[in-house]
Amino acid sequence: MRNKHFPKVSVVLPTYNENENIVKLIRSLLKYLGSNVELIVSDDNSPDMTWKIAQDLKLPQVKVIRRFKNKGLGPAIWDGIKVAKGRYIVWMDCDLTMPPSLVPRMIKLLKDYDVVVGSRYAKGGADKRSLVRVVTSYAINLLANLILNFKVRDYDSGFVAVRRDVFKNIDFEPKGHGEYCIEFLYKCTKRGYRIKEIGFVFTERKKGESKTAQYIYSVFWHGFKYVGRILKVRLGNL
Repeated sequence: MRNKHFPKVSVVLPTYNENENIVKLIRSLLKYLGSNVELIVSDDNSPDMTWKIAQDLKLPQVKVIRRFKNKGLGPAIWDGIKVAKGRYIVWMDCDLTMPPSLVPRMIKLLKDYDVVVGSRYAKGGADKRSLVRVVTSYAINLLANLILNFKVRDYDSGFVAVRRDVFKNIDFEPKGHGEYCIEFLYKCTKRGYRIKEIGFVFTERKKGESKTAQYIYSVFWHGFKYVGRILKVRLGNL
C-alpha cells in the first residue's frame, strides 16, 4: 500500500510576479483535485512577494521553493519536479491562462497513457491570444513536427501531466522558456512512451504582466531560441 503521506498528484507551479493570480490558482486546484495533492510553488524570488503570499496561506498542500539562482521557467519547473513526491506530476502556467478544471481529466488519462498534454491543436483546443503569438506558436509547432516527428501537435504546450516513472528515463535541459517542453516531449516519443493530447483553450492573461508578450521582438526572440533547441535535439546534441 502506498504511504498515505505521499500525495497522488504533485502540481508544479513556476512563478514570477504572480501575486494577482497565485491564490486563485491554488484555490481552484484544491477545488478540482481535493486534499490528496501537493502544490509546489517554484518561485524566482518574485519582487511582488508571490512566494510569501503562497506561504502565508499556510496550507499543508502547498510547498514553496524560493529560487535565487538559475532563474527562468524551465529551471523552475525542473526544480519543482525534483522535489515532487506524487505518483503523477503536472506542470502548468500560473497566470490563469490554462484551466485547472482540466487537470483531473489529464490525471485520469494517465491510467492508460504515460504523458498527457493540454493541447491548443487537439480537438476542442484553441489559441485565443494575440495574432502575433498565435502565428509564432503555430509556426514553431509546424517546424517541430517537420523536423522532429508528427507524434505531438503542441510541442511547446507547457501544460503537461506525466507518470512519475517516466522521469527515470527522460529528463530535459532546464534552460530557457518553453524550449524544455519541446525537448521533453520529443524524447518521450523517441522512447516510445504513450502520449495523449486533449484540447484546451489558451487565453491571454487577465491580470499581471506577461513575461514574453510585452514586445513583438521578445516573442520572435523566444521563437528563435525554440528553433535552435529543435535543431539541437534533432541532431542528437541533447
